[in-house]
Amino acid sequence: MKVDEKVVTYFESCNSPVDKEGYLSKKAPKKAKRRQQQGEGGSSNVFSMFEQSQIQEYKEAFTIIDQNRDGIISKDDLRDVLATMGQLNVKNEELEAMVKEASGPINFTVFLTMFGEKLKGADPEDVIVSAFKVLDPEGTGSIKKEFLEELLTTQCDRFTAEEMTNLWAAFPPDVAGNVDYKNICYVITHGEDKEE
Repeated sequence: MKVDEKVVTYFESCNSPVDKEGYLSKKAPKKAKRRQQQGEGGSSNVFSMFEQSQIQEYKEAFTIIDQNRDGIISKDDLRDVLATMGQLNVKNEELEAMVKEASGPINFTVFLTMFGEKLKGADPEDVIVSAFKVLDPEGTGSIKKEFLEELLTTQCDRFTAEEMTNLWAAFPPDVAGNVDYKNICYVITHGEDKEE
């Protein structure tokens, strides 16, 4: 018998376990109820927003940024990691503004939540790739730089000259003037270039 998807969704949203006989039980375990009452139940939801490989990548990034390895990203951690990237004269106000983007101390869960909030609303990778494919009738996986630039500067939310410069710096076209839109889509949804 096929279970109605609404029923499955309802039970999943209730954190419902399956009992010993294999039946769904609407009762949440006592620990889950206690967490919900204490308001801590939402923090683990951030992990469901990402694939395991993405979580691992964010964990590695967090570890790099957390220079003193205390499990919290502080202004000093940010200053140190920016210095290793060649940005030596970062103002204290800039660092404070970065840290204040979080509602409290930036541990890994908060760090992940911040990325989740930034990515919230971004379409899945396959949807973005499909949108680009409309502009690529031959299915080459690339679009001419001039064509993409014309679209981005004349349609909808128009890009400025500075935004176009930043785009081409991040995604330089090949020698023939083609832009790899699949890489752009990957970066939009995963936050970094694919490793070849």
